Amino acid sequence: MSHAPSHAAPDATHHGHHHQHQADTDSQAEILDLDAEVLAEQIASITGSLPVTSSPRHIVDLGCGTGAGTFALLTRFPEAEVTAVDSSADHLRRLREKAEASGTADRVRTVQADLDAQWPDLGAPELVWASASMHHMADPDRALRRVHDLLAPGGLFAVVELAGFPRFLPEGAPEERPGLEERCHAASARYHAEQVPHLGADWGPKLTDAGFTVEGEQLITVNLDRSHSEAIGRYARHSLQRLRGTVAQTLSVEDLTALDRLLDPDSPHSLLRRGDLGVRTERTVWAARRR
Repeated sequence: MSHAPSHAAPDATHHGHHHQHQADTDSQAEILDLDAEVLAEQIASITGSLPVTSSPRHIVDLGCGTGAGTFALLTRFPEAEVTAVDSSADHLRRLREKAEASGTADRVRTVQADLDAQWPDLGAPELVWASASMHHMADPDRALRRVHDLLAPGGLFAVVELAGFPRFLPEGAPEERPGLEERCHAASARYHAEQVPHLGADWGPKLTDAGFTVEGEQLITVNLDRSHSEAIGRYARHSLQRLRGTVAQTLSVEDLTALDRLLDPDSPHSLLRRGDLGVRTERTVWAARRR
């Protein structure tokens, strides 16, 4: 977060922090939207393979972001209503705007809540969905027990977690700094090992300890080339721009220069101009039943 000069008035300092926070929120929301667009088929495949015993009428999407899971679930279960829960008012606002635009607003309820602090009344859903959100919980074991108690008897809990952050560049790129992306990801992994210790966890044993019966675990491997979606270039740029904020202090000057060249939309080396980009990532899905 950038700081205003020391001679700035207190309200100016706060104002600067507000704008930086808003920029961070907008950047995250943009990545979530692009993730939903580029990986729409994979998300639909995951919702389509959930081992539901009957079509749920009430679904809760925990850590819904801007709604990738919410809208995939609305499509998969046309009789269902979804309660979308997130700590970000901006993400929920975007989600509601999408619901209005898609004609599904009457089937969506948004709830702003910090689940590390207090859980709101979410009813007794037959299905709870948590995609890339459980690793953010301060006490995930406690959160799993809360989900177990929340679910209707026989209800299903679907946990989708990143097995790795997306890669976009081909091997050997960029030409002047081969291996740049892997070095960025290695630096990011070291950072997240300290800051987000539950990222990459095996949720199977944790779900069992919380009282669930794990009925399925599936690894989803994604390998898409640039022709799959015109949004891949923007997805790569926004993702690596956000990654830069985490790793800039640990990269060499040469790597940081090469990364900034890729991120510069006006550079002839820009990610937006590369025809060899793709998306390579993995996600793991656990399906767990309340006993």
